[in-house]
Amino acid sequence: MAPAPVLLPPGPDTWLGVARDILLEGRTSATTTTTSLTSPAHSGHFLGRRDLTVTDTQKVTLGVIAAYVVGIALLWNLPYVRWSLWPFKMLVIAFHEFGHAITCLLTGGKVKSISLDPREGGVTLMQGGKSAFTLPAGYLGSSLIGALLTFCGFNIVASKVASIVVGVSFLLTLWWGRRDWLTILTILLAVGLLVACWFIAHAEALRYVVLFIGVMSSLYSVWDICDDLILRKVNSSDASVFAKRYGGSSQCWGVIWSIISLLFMVAGIIAGIAAFPQSSAQQQTDSGKFIPTKFF
Repeated sequence: MAPAPVLLPPGPDTWLGVARDILLEGRTSATTTTTSLTSPAHSGHFLGRRDLTVTDTQKVTLGVIAAYVVGIALLWNLPYVRWSLWPFKMLVIAFHEFGHAITCLLTGGKVKSISLDPREGGVTLMQGGKSAFTLPAGYLGSSLIGALLTFCGFNIVASKVASIVVGVSFLLTLWWGRRDWLTILTILLAVGLLVACWFIAHAEALRYVVLFIGVMSSLYSVWDICDDLILRKVNSSDASVFAKRYGGSSQCWGVIWSIISLLFMVAGIIAGIAAFPQSSAQQQTDSGKFIPTKFF
């Protein structure tokens, strides 16, 4: 059977012109695609190199993280000046206790109460739940939250979102914590600091506050375990209770949890480098489009 004839619509000149344009456009696109695939900046290893490349803005962020680690370690242990960390210490203690509480609920238990005190620590009264999960969830939960905040601290818009969560957490901490005038004042000042940072350079200053809280929360378990189990030999920690129930020594479990906490922090830093390669100027531009604020 002979093939069916192909019927062309009226106006062949018009269609030929359209076909020519399409071919020319396709050739241009193909040339552009070939160039992008063969150029060094767009080779097959583009994603791998981007993940390992640290921009100038990220170098500054990494330097700030290192300064925070040293500064917080000193302030945490020096007398008379450690009070300056009270509002942030209250918050990371809250993260610790929230880790216990949430894990208790997820494993079928019931949370009776949560109490917080920057001088004495926090206590979560629970009924039921799986203690094999609830006991380490305090340190590991605060470390995970810290890693997420550190991750957000690499970008202004992400820090804006994180600051809203942190602000609400501060107020919840005040609700559950001991309400003496110094605690109330320091927490309100911390919330005021978050709000004020929204109006500085399109919230660029906010990024460093979120980063500070993230670093402090990430390392809280390391410093607290070292303080309780190595320096003061206190036996009433989560690690000591875990050791009594499941074997091993409290120091051993403390070291394991500390290593996991550090790994969380490193993962947050690596993820921040990979996800937020934007320059400081680009971040300010993006921030100006997300809940914009006037700035100084």
